[in-house]
Amino acid sequence: MRVLMVALLATASTTALLSAPAQAKAPAVQITKIYYNSPGSPDNGANGSLNGEYIQLKNITKKAVSLKGWTVRDATKAPDHIYTFAAFTLKPGKTVTLRTGVGKDTATTRYWGRSGGGTFAYIWNQASDTGYLRNASGKLVDSCAYNSSRDAYKVC
Repeated sequence: MRVLMVALLATASTTALLSAPAQAKAPAVQITKIYYNSPGSPDNGANGSLNGEYIQLKNITKKAVSLKGWTVRDATKAPDHIYTFAAFTLKPGKTVTLRTGVGKDTATTRYWGRSGGGTFAYIWNQASDTGYLRNASGKLVDSCAYNSSRDAYKVC
């Protein structure tokens, strides 16, 4: 009887484990922060203010991830609001900051290259917007939305 009881418990446990809902796997690269209300803005789109606006992406895995061909964009459909990574590898556990303005790309900071156009050069709306990260195949990897003009940034 004891053997039968143990067998029934084992079967019930296995069935419960197999029928448990699957947890969604976290993306290897995640949006961790959007700083959408840069210091001094609104202004005339000076490069210092443009670079005060940024999005951060973090590789949460233990493997390097090539971001070549990956894109970042906001909610608008404007083609100039899409940033495409050239050859770039995000090392394990590291973060890359993508700044809106112009600057020299490094291993930790990339630049969208936007300038001129006054306030039209900004990417992130000051009250509400959504950042989207897509891989080279165009598949949505992560997104982060905010809806507040009281804060300057959103931790995703």
